[in-house]
Amino acid sequence: MTRHQLAADASLLFVTAVWGATFVMVQDAVMGFPVFAFLALRFALAAAVLLPLAREASSPLPHDRRPLARALPGVLVGLALFAGYAFQTFGLRYTTPAKAGFITGMSVVLVPVGQAIFLRRAPGLGPTAGVLLAAVGLALLSLEPNLAVGLGDLLVLACAFSFAAHILLVGRFAPTWSPARLALAQIATVAVLSSLAALAVEQPLPWPARNVWFAAAFTGLLATALAFFVQSRAQQATSPTHTALIFAAEPVFAGVFSYLLIGEILGPRQLLGSALILAGMLTAELGSLWHRRSQSAGSPA
Repeated sequence: MTRHQLAADASLLFVTAVWGATFVMVQDAVMGFPVFAFLALRFALAAAVLLPLAREASSPLPHDRRPLARALPGVLVGLALFAGYAFQTFGLRYTTPAKAGFITGMSVVLVPVGQAIFLRRAPGLGPTAGVLLAAVGLALLSLEPNLAVGLGDLLVLACAFSFAAHILLVGRFAPTWSPARLALAQIATVAVLSSLAALAVEQPLPWPARNVWFAAAFTGLLATALAFFVQSRAQQATSPTHTALIFAAEPVFAGVFSYLLIGEILGPRQLLGSALILAGMLTAELGSLWHRRSQSAGSPA
């Protein structure tokens, strides 16, 4: 492993830890503050930080100067991102940070399913096994003794589907967009949609308390603006699969910070479910890596 790749892995691990730490503080912030108003504040701060970087970046879609063609990809990616964060933030009102972290992590194993459905790419044995492991883990983590599923867990599961769609859309549009401009476009879309939703359904808006300002600043500057920038830089020195394997540690960090900050302890059944979700994520990614290496080894020179 080169020094550049080691530095890239360390920076991605830092981003993953930051994301894991946000579950507790976001839950605390939205318990007494409207969800859409919080998202508007968070993503407006992130957009303001990314704006200077985007101005210096190369123009997206250099062969098509039509305004709609330039704007549409970022808006579509932003729609998926908005849905993901809205479902996740609402879900944190009704479930625990550790459970939300593991359920959100299922987006990693949902991506191969999306590829099979929308791109007609068979997911292969590894991703299929990963999806099955994660599904069993989700049942153990979320099902109540009466086999009911809590509202918060359902909302966070919808968040996982939205984030999987976000990953697929980024993969579709990233080759023709600069990373800084694509990041700004999607973040600005989330900020605008959240602001409109807050004005439509959350009036009158209260003034944010100190913990809300802190959570919005932390998540907006570190977990959004810096995280997007670090990821785009780090992936110049490491592969997407390697990145996904590092990101698989996010629910682990969510569980650790949930225990350290609020003393949340998962029971044996929830711990087993969390372990199966994490095993499913790793199985899906390692299976995809093995499949690609096998194809490369078998291809003619």
